[in-house]
Amino acid sequence: MWKFLRPEPHKPLLPKEEIDAQYTRLRWQVFIGIFVGYAGYYLVRKNFTLAMPYLIDEGFDKGALGVALSANAIAYGLSKFLMGGVSDRSSARKFLPLGLILSALATVFMGTRAGVSTIAMMFIMQFMIGWFQGMGWPPSGRVMTHWFSLRERGTKMSIWNVAHNVGGGLLGPMAAYGVIWFGGWQAGIFWFPAAVAVIIAVLAWLTVRDTPQSCGLPPIEQYHNDYPKNYNKDSEKELSAREIFFKYVLNNKTLWYIAIANAFIYLVRYGVLDWAPTYLSDVKGYDIKSVGWAYSAYEFAAIPGTIICGWISDKVFKGRRAITTMIYMALVAVFVVIYWQNRGSIMLDSISLIAIGFLIYGPVMLIGVQALDLAPKKAAGTAAGLTGFFGYFFGTAILANIVMGYVVETLGWDYGFIILLAACALSLLFVGFTYKDEKYLLKRTKIETDQN
Repeated sequence: MWKFLRPEPHKPLLPKEEIDAQYTRLRWQVFIGIFVGYAGYYLVRKNFTLAMPYLIDEGFDKGALGVALSANAIAYGLSKFLMGGVSDRSSARKFLPLGLILSALATVFMGTRAGVSTIAMMFIMQFMIGWFQGMGWPPSGRVMTHWFSLRERGTKMSIWNVAHNVGGGLLGPMAAYGVIWFGGWQAGIFWFPAAVAVIIAVLAWLTVRDTPQSCGLPPIEQYHNDYPKNYNKDSEKELSAREIFFKYVLNNKTLWYIAIANAFIYLVRYGVLDWAPTYLSDVKGYDIKSVGWAYSAYEFAAIPGTIICGWISDKVFKGRRAITTMIYMALVAVFVVIYWQNRGSIMLDSISLIAIGFLIYGPVMLIGVQALDLAPKKAAGTAAGLTGFFGYFFGTAILANIVMGYVVETLGWDYGFIILLAACALSLLFVGFTYKDEKYLLKRTKIETDQN
């Protein structure tokens, strides 16, 4: 590992009278830092999907573009898992901005004629962007587990998780108006968002801090007197890569169930999102401005949907993430059918996309929360990386991008929607497998809490 990425060293504990003020200030600061920083990642992540209608006009077919698009998800899934292990042993303050700057630079090149000259070049560039994108979630998860205790993490995660909806929601209008302002689709879709992302990377570096101990503060568990059942004195020690992967992640049965479920949830998430610009322009005749706003509505709707989902899982179902996810995915299936069967109503298309966006990101967030809770905080990035790998490699790259692309190209959009509905059903099945284990873990935690 590069020396400059190493975790920040622990500093001597601040005087007792200074700890409350510093903890309060820095918790707000690091939360804002990872929120804005992670939103910035989404300004330079899915730009290619907005460029696809232009590339189709230039003679590229949907199936080939789907293969190029899949590289982003393949690389992201691998990177989120593997770089998660690196992130768990790195300073979040440096790791997060570095990945964002590298993503922005790759996006700038993607916006050149060379960057979109051939399917092979598009695949390479999408792979690079996807790999650098995998450097965003793990350091954010590291910050979350070090600065926020178990009892508050679900709510904080639901709020932080909408950062990618803010970034993704801003991309549509930025691209639409960027095309107008800069007189070309490449400058508007790629270069303009990349420039903004570099500025955000600098802001993230200025605000994010690695751990409380690196700022002269006690661990959050000690400060809040909120110790999870698997916490002990070794929880603050940095783990080796072998311990992270083989001791705490790969032998966790429940983690594998939610990883498989995540693949089907991501198939729905990106099967709708990635193909929305093409579907709306190809089948329903939307122009780039209308596509941009529809794309934006899908993302922005996720903000209240995700927060409400987190609240329901905490307050209504008392931490039972599985049942909350199953209800949300059943409702997603309903609105996928409406989006598919609607013919001629722009309003109904918008309502359907808003509803799907409102609903789909809650399950995405809850699976991330479960992954963080199932592993020690020094292995949090890797645990989340496993679920992310399944979501992006299998769910997004293989199924949502490649399979959807060729199915739509050869059989038509109806079969694409059948795939989406099958994914909803399979996600319900595999999330259901986690229900008993989750119920046992919650019961065990409650007993230990009552005894304390």
